[in-house]
Amino acid sequence: MTKFVLIAALGAIASVSAAGPDAVNLGEAGTYAILSKAGISTVPTSAITGNIGVSPIDSKAITGFSLMADSTNTFATSTQVTGSVYAVDYTSPTPAELTVTIGNMETAYTDAAGRATPDHTNLGAGDLGGLTLVPGLYKFGSDVTIPTDCKINGSSTDTWIFQVTGNLIMAANMRITLIGGAKASNIVWQVAGYVEVEAGAHMEGILLVKTKVDFRTGSSLNGRILAQTAVTLQSSTVTQPTQPDLRRILAQTADILV
Repeated sequence: MTKFVLIAALGAIASVSAAGPDAVNLGEAGTYAILSKAGISTVPTSAITGNIGVSPIDSKAITGFSLMADSTNTFATSTQVTGSVYAVDYTSPTPAELTVTIGNMETAYTDAAGRATPDHTNLGAGDLGGLTLVPGLYKFGSDVTIPTDCKINGSSTDTWIFQVTGNLIMAANMRITLIGGAKASNIVWQVAGYVEVEAGAHMEGILLVKTKVDFRTGSSLNGRILAQTAVTLQSSTVTQPTQPDLRRILAQTADILV
């Protein structure tokens, strides 16, 4: 069986088993743990796994990271970042690539915000504390708060989109827990206002945010921060989601179909 047939078979299997809305295509923005149009700051020491970048603002808006320029000046490094740091004032091709990446982020935000026919509208009047959230499209016409722990339950192929017209606020020391195989890479929080994750809290999913994002002392995220204004971290941990190993999945699919 050829590779192309296997890929087609894998797609057919996924389409049958997955629940929830079509995935949001992040494009090149999906190669970043943190992406911002207005700056990224940290009160050390934060720990970022994945690339971070800013555009159209330049590298002077990346503060608290003690950046060290690479010899090519196309990127920088930091002891707080397991990955590379990119800014629009670095050497070509970085500026052009960032322009594309920011455009992809904005397109993804518009896509997520424009999804129609929600499965749930104003669930819990915007209070997600104590809830278990199944796959689907959720729409909120107000702020969304997470004052107590909540769970997201679904398989590894299921998807969630949360459309929030207000702000998203998570209380201190609370956490979102993924169960049933749910993956942070399949969870999108589209937030028209700001996101505030208080001290010690743990968040899951891709944050597509129109305005600012604040992670307070000791907070953490398994996901990505893709913000159209500034991102502020205070000794925070941000870990980009793991992506599926296509070769392993194809091999497993071949075993099933032989």
